[in-house]
Amino acid sequence: MTNPVVTFETSLGTFKAEIFLDEMPITAGNFLALVRSGFYDGLHFHRVIRDFMVQFGCPFSRDPLDPRAGTGGPPSGSIPDEHLATARFSNTKGTLAMANTGRPNSGGSQFFINTADNFYLDWFSPGVSKHPVFGRVTEGMEVVHAIEATPTGPGDRPKTPVKMIHITVGQ
Repeated sequence: MTNPVVTFETSLGTFKAEIFLDEMPITAGNFLALVRSGFYDGLHFHRVIRDFMVQFGCPFSRDPLDPRAGTGGPPSGSIPDEHLATARFSNTKGTLAMANTGRPNSGGSQFFINTADNFYLDWFSPGVSKHPVFGRVTEGMEVVHAIEATPTGPGDRPKTPVKMIHITVGQ
């Protein structure tokens, strides 16, 4: 079976990503269910750090000025951490990884796109940060870099909101 390709239509352009459903069924399955439900449509990128990552998926970010943006998750709650010995995808530039609160099994709807090689975030690396990779950008990385270049203010929040207009699942 071929992994699905997801198209992200943002206020700064469109990019695509392969989602590793075969290799990361819990994390990728949760993400795809949220996409298909329309959960992500209309949300904003709430955390942007140049040469690191862009983060997205908090329901409170529907209003980009909401001070709670970055603190929420999906109505379905958290998912278990997916640390599979057979799927060792590293947090390299262009990969999508599940965000969490720093506690085990606290991922849900928020994820980030690595804009640099962040190997220390791998679930199989030493240290406390454990972020399973569940996809990779296949087209439009220049759009991700445009999001990354957005000037930010306090809390690494974009000064000019970057909106996710619509996400679709294709093949």
